[in-house]
Amino acid sequence: MKNYKPKGRLTSSAYIDGVLKGDRVLLSRAITIIESSLESDKLLAKNIIQTILPHSGNSIRIGITGVPGVGKSTFIESFGKHLIKEGHRVAILSIDPSSQRSKGSILGDKTRMEELANLEEAYIRPSASGDTLGGVANKTGETMLLCEAAGYNVVLIETVGVGQSETAVHGMTDFFLLLMLSGAGDELQGIKKGIMEMADMVVINKADGNNISMSEMARIQYQNALHIFPLSESGWSPVVSTASAIKNIGISNVWDEIKNFKRMVDENGYFNKNRNYQQIQWMYNNINEELKQLFYGSKNIKNQLNDLEKKIISNKISPVKAAEIMIQEFKNSLN
Repeated sequence: MKNYKPKGRLTSSAYIDGVLKGDRVLLSRAITIIESSLESDKLLAKNIIQTILPHSGNSIRIGITGVPGVGKSTFIESFGKHLIKEGHRVAILSIDPSSQRSKGSILGDKTRMEELANLEEAYIRPSASGDTLGGVANKTGETMLLCEAAGYNVVLIETVGVGQSETAVHGMTDFFLLLMLSGAGDELQGIKKGIMEMADMVVINKADGNNISMSEMARIQYQNALHIFPLSESGWSPVVSTASAIKNIGISNVWDEIKNFKRMVDENGYFNKNRNYQQIQWMYNNINEELKQLFYGSKNIKNQLNDLEKKIISNKISPVKAAEIMIQEFKNSLN
């Protein structure tokens, strides 16, 4: 494979060697290339991903989500430190919300997980969600592969909250963890059924102090609610537990349940089946993204879209007809 080197960059082999040696600086620089929208970086990124691919996949991928204020960052820090004590190397990929106006994001997880960030066995990478559907960073999958190639055998993907992004994260992880608070009666009304159906485990966080009894009540209510859903294809029955990340209570139980899940899906073959399915879907997602960029990246298309927008606003043409015109124009341009 060509050892491509855009101006100002290292060679692809330099990044690959650094990643495989677990060099966190070169890992970060390689991820920056993966996330770059520059055409010169895209070829370099493809070289890197293709070469490290055989060295990836040797991790358990865990998606973590929850309602705002549930304490995701505190939970992940406590959970991450527990995993490291168990002898694991942990990568945390946190999807930060991007402003649709400024395209800026907070990217504050390293400050929220200060203790974890200082551990050699942990790697935290916040990524802006940008305009990707569901708020999930477009290159999260490639970033995950790089982290696995760098030797991180547990990958945690934290989402922005309860919404469309959960579907995307669920589609790239092995285990989906939903964090909730006590007060289950109200919470069950506000959470989407689809997200509950995706959960392999629900953890009632902040179960400490005066909140212990309410958290136990919430655990029972959530467990009863989960029983109404059909059994997932994995054969796993979702479990509900309580935890206090700040008090480090119940954290080890979460990891025990994930290990139980992994053991079961390894035995029944679902783990590999699901990974294979995700790989195929990943291909289609990339095809869709490339087509989207090809369409909207055309200068001619951009100019015509501006004209059609004005005609739509003045009621000279319907949105359906305008879309039909643009698709036909795009087809003609490919001939």
